[in-house]
Formats: sequence, structure tokens, C-alpha cells
Amino acid sequence: MKPTENEIRINAANINFFYGAKKALNDINIYILKNNITAFIGPSGCGKSTLIRLFNRMNDLIPIARLEGKITLDGQDIYDRNFDVVDLRRRVGMVFQKPNPFPKTIFENLSYGLEIKGIKDKSFIAHKVEESLQKSALWNEVKDRLHDSALGLSGGQQQRLCIARCLAVEPEVILFDEPCASLDPISTKKIEELMLELKKEYTIIIVTHNMQQAARISDKTAFLYMGELIEFDRTEKIFTVPRDKRTEDYITGKFG
Repeated sequence: MKPTENEIRINAANINFFYGAKKALNDINIYILKNNITAFIGPSGCGKSTLIRLFNRMNDLIPIARLEGKITLDGQDIYDRNFDVVDLRRRVGMVFQKPNPFPKTIFENLSYGLEIKGIKDKSFIAHKVEESLQKSALWNEVKDRLHDSALGLSGGQQQRLCIARCLAVEPEVILFDEPCASLDPISTKKIEELMLELKKEYTIIIVTHNMQQAARISDKTAFLYMGELIEFDRTEKIFTVPRDKRTEDYITGKFG
């Protein structure tokens, strides 16, 4: 049973996407529920990252890219010519596979986005920096070194800083594109625990190659293969009684 409009944060209907003449996504229909973690799984090159980048229009930066279909955020068509793309990227934040802190201090990594928005109140900025670091479970580790370079943090800390940087500008949705791919198991566990906490306030989409990770943290899972959405359902169902043999073969490691 499809949820109501009030429960859906993002809806993608009849999506076809092209890089020049190459068709990367074929007739995708998917919805993303509020305050859920939705995992996108599938082998490399199947369209997972391409699909999530449509949700904040990152693919607009590729000159030969072309989209057919409709994507809405809270019922608004994000590809409408009057839709504010800068505001979209604030509302739909993104955390990448490799931590990418700015070559600035820890504090400046978070204050920068607020200053770009035109916020000048130093006490408000300081409050948002602390709040975001608290939410990303990093505050206790960095509170005495806020004016040190962010590049001095460990890989796991840098990734949580990137999450804090995203949170500082108050997004509604956070896209995670394989956020633990370059992290050790302890840092991965911290990021997973953090995502489970964040879903109380935010809508989360994660692209992952880690089947165990998808099973541990997501509410719904979408399996993509060769640009098509093969199956989309409750995570428990996908991992125990998938409808499509290709899904079963992928999650049991027969290919991928």
C-alpha cells in the first residue's frame, strides 16, 4: 500500500536519465518516506549514485546529462525552472564517500555555510556550530580544538565533521553516498549509530555496497541493477523473502 502524500518527502515518477546517448536510469518510480532510512543497494555502475544525485540536482553540473520524469520534494517539482537550486541543496544535504572537510579550522567548516546564508550574529553561529557538532556526536572530541585545522582529524572524525557541516544549515534530507567506504569498522559503527539517531529529525538516503549495513540501519531498501529498480520494499522483506531472483542472488553474494 502506497503511503499518503503527507508521509512522503521525495517522490520520483517515471524517471529516465541519460549521459549523452547512454541511458543510465530506466523508468524508475520510487518514494522516500519522512524520518526513514532508505538504502540503495546494487552492483557498481547500476545507477545508485546517479539516482540520489538527482534528488539535489548535482547531475545538473554534467553538461551532457538529461532527465525525463518528475521529482518532487514535499510535493514541489524540484526541476521546475522557478525552483531555487541553492535552497534545494541546503534542504537536501549530501555526505560523500570520501570525507571532504574544507582546509579551514573545525569551527570555520561549520560557520562557513551559515555566513554564506548571510548570518552575521556571532553568538548564533557559535550556538549552531556546537549544536551541529553535538548532533554529529563529535563535540566532546573537538570542543577544545575548534580552531585547529579540520585536516588534523582522523578519517572517521572528518566524516562526522562533514555530517555536522551538513546539519548546520538545517536540511530536511541527508544523502549519504557510501559514507563508510573509506572508514574502519569502529568509525563505521559510529556513523551507523549516528544515522539511526538522526532519522528522528531528518529523512536519510544511503547508497551502500555493504549488505550488512543496509540490513542493520535501513527501514526500506531499493535494489537497482543495470539502471532499473528491480525491487523496493521493507528492508526485512528484501533480505528475507525478496520477490525477484536477481535480488536474492545479489544479497547472497552470487554476483556484484
